[in-house]
Amino acid sequence: MRLTRFTDVALRVLMRLAVVENGEAPTTREVAATMRVPYTHTAKVVARLQHLGLVEARRGRGGGLTLTGAGRTASVGGVVRELEGAGDVVECEGETPCPLLAACRLRGALRRAQEAFFAELDPVTVTGLVASPTGPLLLGIAATRPDTG
Repeated sequence: MRLTRFTDVALRVLMRLAVVENGEAPTTREVAATMRVPYTHTAKVVARLQHLGLVEARRGRGGGLTLTGAGRTASVGGVVRELEGAGDVVECEGETPCPLLAACRLRGALRRAQEAFFAELDPVTVTGLVASPTGPLLLGIAATRPDTG
């Protein structure tokens, strides 16, 4: 199973916000620079995370991004399911349906494998992702981030 770039960026944004210290509220632009992701892509991700109630975004002077309580305790499996969707791994129907559709065993096996993938991520929380050594590394990256001018 391969995650979309959108989900990858979303998980990195959540991880970065999970290590915020001393009331710091980095901007979307700062998080994008730290994670080396284009700002426009990060802005779309932040909007989706905000819609899901995982991130709070405040505009203007003194604004920035913060992780909500729900974001801190969110199941990584739940986040990935929400962002990736519950669709099948392969498209069996559609414009050119698979000729094996009526008697295929692959579709069910792939669906079970996909659910096993999500189930493995279910007990992992966003806070758990940033336990040492990851959290200190994220803080070091944030402290030396490139100029976001």
